[in-house]
Amino acid sequence: MVSSMNTKFIVNDYVLIWNLLFGASISEPIYKLKQKIWDTYKNEYNSTFKDKLEILNDYKNFIPNNDTVYNIILDTKDYEKLKKQAEISRLEIMKVWDKNKKENDYLYKHIIRKKISNYDVFVVNKELNVIDHPKEGVLIIGKEVDKKEPVKVLLGMHMVIVKNNIKRYKEEYEDFKKAILEFAVLNEFATRISGRSTYQSGLPKLQTLKRFLYPYWLMYLGVPKDEFTNYMMRDKIVFDADKYPYEKELKRMDIEEFIEFCIRNRRYIVRENIIPKLDEEVI
Repeated sequence: MVSSMNTKFIVNDYVLIWNLLFGASISEPIYKLKQKIWDTYKNEYNSTFKDKLEILNDYKNFIPNNDTVYNIILDTKDYEKLKKQAEISRLEIMKVWDKNKKENDYLYKHIIRKKISNYDVFVVNKELNVIDHPKEGVLIIGKEVDKKEPVKVLLGMHMVIVKNNIKRYKEEYEDFKKAILEFAVLNEFATRISGRSTYQSGLPKLQTLKRFLYPYWLMYLGVPKDEFTNYMMRDKIVFDADKYPYEKELKRMDIEEFIEFCIRNRRYIVRENIIPKLDEEVI
């Protein structure tokens, strides 16, 4: 069985400063400070850009070749406040993650079914509005935790992690990948957390393709054929189960193998005559 993914949530000065320097200007004082550094230390500012991966490769032992820009920001009162805010965000995001740890593990063990590296999650200021996946095993996040729907931040993180741990496909097949990742994270995972179906969520342009893929997705999840009707009612996606031979091997695949199965059999799967119109009574 695929092991669960461990995560460590970190606020690191160098990662935070790098994102403040090269991300969106989150306040007037920060904008002015960046402009002042640029005007005075243009070469140093430019050379700092290449530090990103070096920091992330060994953040505990990173020493910049030139620390001029870092020191200027570290010495400001604004930075003190920004770091405290990032620490608060770290606790908020970590709380959402830990609260849903059981479902997080289920996602990777039973839905994705692929071994995923442990992750260092670097938390930066929420005003930066960023989820970045610069390398394997590293996520940078600066996002507001919605008080009414805190799970949104979790879905965003998982979508980025899963997407970056699955190989790229030819452009004409990328929609298959996107649709199936939505099934995994935005639909099945989110449904398990919320206790209500979220299968109508996702990009509108993928909805038609997802209706074609949905019967095979249920087979992938290992749903017995005699339970299809319950899932159709739950998710409000209608199909004629009698027109689908049950593909037993799908429940033994990982998500990458399932995407490849769908791409390989796309001409058979995407057939207009097998999807009922919305007003047809099948259930």
